[in-house]
Amino acid sequence: MHVLELAKRRKTVRQFLPDKPPKEDILKVIKAAKEAPSGMNAQPWRFVVVDDDWLKARIRETCEREEEKFYSHTKGNLMTWLNAEGFRPEKPFLSEAPYLILVFGYTKAPYWLQSTWIAVGYLLLALEELGLGTVTYTPPNPKPVEELLNAPNNYKLQTILPVGYPANPKPKYERKKLEDVVSFNGF
Repeated sequence: MHVLELAKRRKTVRQFLPDKPPKEDILKVIKAAKEAPSGMNAQPWRFVVVDDDWLKARIRETCEREEEKFYSHTKGNLMTWLNAEGFRPEKPFLSEAPYLILVFGYTKAPYWLQSTWIAVGYLLLALEELGLGTVTYTPPNPKPVEELLNAPNNYKLQTILPVGYPANPKPKYERKKLEDVVSFNGF
């Protein structure tokens, strides 16, 4: 499949079928992600795959505690949007998805943040190619999850990708038109 077709098809998924994809498929998408370009070829990413139910539950509990704190002080347009879309501090997809892929970036590498997120982009398209769904969930405070997983100090959690077969009939959010996002020779 062509990249444009994959990108057009890819959407956020927060509900998953109980069927567990083969572990080989998870490794295949990470193989694609690790091919991303990076500053000085440092390849500053680390992928932690979690399929243990007990650990997924601990990650969910940890994230939901931080979400409660976040929701308690969020106001204005963001809170209005969250309420309108039905978002809450509860994140059931963190324990219901067959896999969690936690993506860490090595902060001592040059351009670690940009490089790590390029790898995430590759991973998202590779998941779509295999018919797997995910949501790029970023905890409001990743530190407690880093501690739970004994991440070294120089590795920062960037996102948690719950992965499985999609069970979410929700359509993809509409995208802006090309002419609304591109210009030549200046803004």
